[in-house]
Amino acid sequence: MNKDPEEGGIANPAFYQELAEDRDVGTPNPRPQLTVTRPIFQQDQLNDAYRYRKPKRQLYHELVANVRQVDTKTCCSTVFPFLTWLPEYSWSRDLLRDLVCGCTVAVMHIPQGIGYALLANVPPVVGIYMAFFPVLVYFLFGTSRHISMGTFAVVSIMVGKTVLAYSGTSEGEDEPEHTALEVATALGFVVGVMQLIMCLLRLGVISFLLSETLVSGFTTGAAIHVVTSQIKDLLGLTLPSVGSMFEIVKTYIEIFKQITNVNWAAIVISAITIVVLVFNEYLKPKVAKWSVIPIPIELIAVIAGTLLSRYLELRERYTLKTIENIPTGLPAPSLPDFSLMTTVIVDSIPVAMVGYTVSVSMALIFAKRENYEIGFNQELFAMGAGNVVGSFFSCFPFAASLSRSSIQYTVGGRTQIASVISCGLLAIVLLWVGPFFEPLPRCVLAGIIVVSLKGLLMQVTQLKGFWRQSPIDGMVWILTFLSVVAFAIDIGLLVGIVLSICCIFFRALKPYTCLLGNVPNTDIYLDLNRYEGLVEYPGMKIFHYCGALNFASRAAFKNTVCETLGINLTEEIKRRKDPDWKPSLAEQSVKFLVLDFTSLSSIDPSAIGTFKAMVREFEVLQLQIVLAGCQPPVYETMLRCGLIGDIEKPFCRLFTTVHDAVHHVRSEMEANASLSGSVVSNATGIV
Repeated sequence: MNKDPEEGGIANPAFYQELAEDRDVGTPNPRPQLTVTRPIFQQDQLNDAYRYRKPKRQLYHELVANVRQVDTKTCCSTVFPFLTWLPEYSWSRDLLRDLVCGCTVAVMHIPQGIGYALLANVPPVVGIYMAFFPVLVYFLFGTSRHISMGTFAVVSIMVGKTVLAYSGTSEGEDEPEHTALEVATALGFVVGVMQLIMCLLRLGVISFLLSETLVSGFTTGAAIHVVTSQIKDLLGLTLPSVGSMFEIVKTYIEIFKQITNVNWAAIVISAITIVVLVFNEYLKPKVAKWSVIPIPIELIAVIAGTLLSRYLELRERYTLKTIENIPTGLPAPSLPDFSLMTTVIVDSIPVAMVGYTVSVSMALIFAKRENYEIGFNQELFAMGAGNVVGSFFSCFPFAASLSRSSIQYTVGGRTQIASVISCGLLAIVLLWVGPFFEPLPRCVLAGIIVVSLKGLLMQVTQLKGFWRQSPIDGMVWILTFLSVVAFAIDIGLLVGIVLSICCIFFRALKPYTCLLGNVPNTDIYLDLNRYEGLVEYPGMKIFHYCGALNFASRAAFKNTVCETLGINLTEEIKRRKDPDWKPSLAEQSVKFLVLDFTSLSSIDPSAIGTFKAMVREFEVLQLQIVLAGCQPPVYETMLRCGLIGDIEKPFCRLFTTVHDAVHHVRSEMEANASLSGSVVSNATGIV
C-alpha cells in the first residue's frame, strides 16, 4: 500500500471508499494507524501534573505598557483618521477622480437636500446646510473614505415626526411654542451627545444588534412612510396633521376625503418628472459605457422645473406650492434650545441608532471592497461631533445616503477629499445661488424623492432570500416591516430590535445536542443520527451538548437530557421510592451518562445548582453522571461552585476527553461486573 497522502493516503477520495468497504465487510482496517499510550486523566490529575493556573491580569502594568507604546503620531492618526491616508494620497492620480466625484455629488446634494429638508418639516435651505457643516466635521474624524454624509430619507422622516409633534401651538396661543427649526436642532444636539456617550462607553459594536434582516425590513417600511408623505405634494393637496401613530392609514383616509380637490397641474408635472427620472434609469447602463459621470438628471429636473415655474408663472396661474424663501449666506452660529432636550430625548434614541447603523453598514461595504478598516467607535465620535457642531448651524441629524454613497463610489471617488470639494461647491450655492430655486414647485421634488426611493422599496424582494436562509429571519423581516407600516417608525424599530434579541435568545435555548457513538479502533466520537457503523457501549450513553448553560437554558438542558434518554425523571423517582418497586432488566440497562462538554461555551452558578440537583436525581435511578472535556473558564466556574475538585470523593468526575471518560466508565463497569459474578461483553473498538 502506498502511504503517500497525495497518492494513496487520506487526501485521496479512494481512501474513504475503502474505509467504508472495510467497515461493511468487517475486516480489520489496513490504513496507517495512530497509536497513543498514556494514562487515563481526570481533569484535576492533569492540572496537578502540569501545574494548571489561572492567568492573573496585571491591569496597571498592561496600562503602562500600552501608554508607552502609544506615541503622539499614533494618537493623532486615531483621532484624525485622514492623517493615515493623506500622506499616501496621489495628487496626480486621485485628485482628478475626487474632483469629478465631488462635483457629481454636490449636484445630487441640491435636490436631495431641499427635498429631504421638506421631508423633515424644516426650511429647504437647511438641507444644503446639512451637506456642508456636518460633512466637514466627518472629513476630520470619520474613518470611511467613500460614503456621502448629509441628509438621508429615513432619518429625515423620523426627524419630521418629532418636529410635527413638538412644534405646534399651546392652548390659547396663536404663535408656535417652538419653531420647527428649534425642535430639529435640539434633536440634532441630543443625538450628537448620545452618540458621543456611546463612543466613550465603547458601544460601537451595539449596531450589530440591528441585523441585516431588521435593517432591510425597517428601511423598506420607512420608505413606505416617505412615499406616503409625498403623495400630498404629488397631488397638490393640503392635508392636516394626523399624528405619528397609524399615520399611513390616517393619511390615505384624508387623501380619499379630499380626492376631489386635487391640483391637476401638480399631477401632470409630477407624472412628467417621474417618467423622465424612470426613463433615465434605463439610460444609465448605456451612458456608463462612454462616460463615468452619470447624467445629473435630478439637477436637470430641478433647474427645468424652476425655470418653467418662473417664466410660465405656474404658481400664480395654477396655485402650485413652491419652495418659496431660500436665504443666502451661511447661518450664524447659535445655541440650540436646551429647554427641549428632555422633551426630545426619547425620540433621539431611534434616530441615533438608525443614522449610525445605516452609515456604518454602508461604510463596511466600501471598506471591504477597497481593503481598509472602519473604526466603529471612531465612527460614533465622528457622527456625534458632526451632529453637535451641526446643531449650532441650523442642522438636524445627518447620516450616510445610500444613493449618494453609491454614486460617489461608482464615479470613482477615492477619499473624503471628494466631500470637501462638494462642500466648496455647495458654499457657492449657499452664498449666491440659493434664491434661484425659490420658484421650484414642490411636486417636482416629490417626484424626485419617490423615484430615489426605488432602491429601498425594491428591498421587499430580499424577503424571499431571508426566508430561504431561515424562516425565523423571514418572520423578523415581515413583522418589522408591518410594525413600521401599520403603527409608526419608532414602534417598528423597537419591535425589530426586540425580535432580533428574541431570536438570539431562542437560538441559544435550542443548542445542538446528540448521542455519540465511537468510530471503531479510534478515539473519535460522532453523532449517531448522522453516521452509520458507530459503536455504542452497553450500559452507557454519551450525550453531546453545544452551547451555553445558564439560568435561561438550564431547564431546557435537563429536559433535553431526559428526553434523549427516554426518562420521565419525576415519575421515575416517585416509582422508585415506592416500597413495592422491583427493578426490571430494561431499567438496569443504562448505568452511566457521559456528558461531552467540549463545546460548552459557558456555565453560570444557577445552571450548576440545577445540574447538582439533576445529578442527585439520577443517583436515585442508580445512574452516574461523568463529565468530559470542559474548557478552562467552564472548569474554573465548576470548581468555584463545588461541582468538581475533590479527587477522592468528587461531586462529579471530570475527565480530559470523552475517550478518557469512556475508558473510566468501562473499567468501573467491568469491576462491578466481576464483583457481582456476571460477565460484561467486551465490545471491540476501544484503543
